[in-house]
Amino acid sequence: MLRLPPYTYHRPRTVREAVELLAEHGTEAMPIAGGTDLVPNMKHRLFTPTHLVAVGGIPGLGGIDLRALDDGGWELSIGAAETLASVAESTAVRQHLPALAKAAAHIAGPQHRNRGTIGGNLCLDTRCTYYNQTEFWREALGYCLKKDGSVCHVTRVGAKCVAAHSADTPPVLMTVDARVELEGPEGRRTLPVRELFVADGIWNSQRASDEIINRVLIRIPGPEEALGPIRSGYAKLRQRDSIDFPLLTVAVSARFDPEGRVRQLSGMVTGLGSRPRELTRWEELATGEPLTDEVLEALSERAGRQCTPLENHIVDPEWRKAMVPVITRRALADLTAPAHAS
Repeated sequence: MLRLPPYTYHRPRTVREAVELLAEHGTEAMPIAGGTDLVPNMKHRLFTPTHLVAVGGIPGLGGIDLRALDDGGWELSIGAAETLASVAESTAVRQHLPALAKAAAHIAGPQHRNRGTIGGNLCLDTRCTYYNQTEFWREALGYCLKKDGSVCHVTRVGAKCVAAHSADTPPVLMTVDARVELEGPEGRRTLPVRELFVADGIWNSQRASDEIINRVLIRIPGPEEALGPIRSGYAKLRQRDSIDFPLLTVAVSARFDPEGRVRQLSGMVTGLGSRPRELTRWEELATGEPLTDEVLEALSERAGRQCTPLENHIVDPEWRKAMVPVITRRALADLTAPAHAS
């Protein structure tokens, strides 16, 4: 049986109190909300904090709200402690950003979604077939660069960890230029989700260890804007369509002119490297064009050429590469679904 290491459990009543506890105990403390990722990692001795600071029940870290902005648009605000199940079921999210609801609904299993939070998904630790193992397994291999070792078993060198970013909601949020509000010892700051992640599998986030995510903020275009509403899409590849982490996730968003021609198009892919990456040069193929089968195929093929999976998952990287255009095409198909009809 895998047992948890000893720790002290703190239940702060405010965000400020939680931040002070994290700052006080430094590297020995970690925040916990649903714990669906942190607790198994602690049992594997990937993390051994001696202090856990519970943030899931703090008033003000919940709620899904839609408020009008002065420029005629709207802001969708999602509290970091909102469960993935509530995000998936939210009427406001399903209406204005269905890809986010779809992504939340496809994370793990129902029990995980009832406990796991959107803030926790944004803070999800990177994963690798050589890292997410028991301590006994890792010790037999000589550990790895991400934890207790000096060599990355994927790249065979010790220069850089390439454990994979495996969270489903961040790529969706990145395609619509969402922002996160963080609270730390120095106060509050707002950061675009596009800037939240860095290419470092050991710690791939710009979030400091003593910072807490407060809310996720998404601007929704108003009805009078020339480009019209945002259309979004999402597709995921995993070994079993049940609770497995993604081998590949693709998120897309687009805006169209009144004649149905593409004016803006964004695509993100994750599950390959330590952070989500943007699918580039799509505007050359799609801007000013309707999303015909030919355009969808060209976009998918370009995505496939840009992505080179590594051996950081247990499955064959060549198969994952071959699936990139397939999964991209499925995500793009969401943009032309009847629910998105103008």
